[in-house]
Amino acid sequence: MPDNVKIMIPKEEIGKKVAELGAKITEDFKDRDVMLIGVLKGSFIFMADLVRAIKLPVEMDFISAKSYSGTTTTGVVNVKMDTHLDIEGKTVMLVEDILDTGKTLSALRETMYSRGARDVKIVTFLDKPARRTVDIKADYCCYTIEDRFVVGYGLDYNEQYRNLDYIGEVIL
Repeated sequence: MPDNVKIMIPKEEIGKKVAELGAKITEDFKDRDVMLIGVLKGSFIFMADLVRAIKLPVEMDFISAKSYSGTTTTGVVNVKMDTHLDIEGKTVMLVEDILDTGKTLSALRETMYSRGARDVKIVTFLDKPARRTVDIKADYCCYTIEDRFVVGYGLDYNEQYRNLDYIGEVIL
């Protein structure tokens, strides 16, 4: 464990919570198609675990969007890689590691609607409402956390710490 990272959520707890979320999505979408679009890079570990916990056929793809540099948001959402799925008339689940200011997910949600999505659901591993600057809420969430800078389980600090199997607070 890095010296400057304090464990907040251990890996055993994460596994249980993601399994519960997968079961909830399975129940809610048992009569509908499930289309998941993961927001790279942070969502990749959460999305891998989540799709295994959803007991339904799923379509999945990724989109790359970035609005952070270091520990602060730049305020600008840049899409670097786009999805290739046909989303017209479908329910899309945007899967993200953390819902923070909400700017990235708000922009991506509007993009999905402009492409003809019937509905867009927000699925996030962590929700940090204290930092919200736009009106957006998660439809599905594993944890709500206080305003702390966290890493692990896909979340990074300048591209480091994504590989930690727990959520930890960075002590700067």
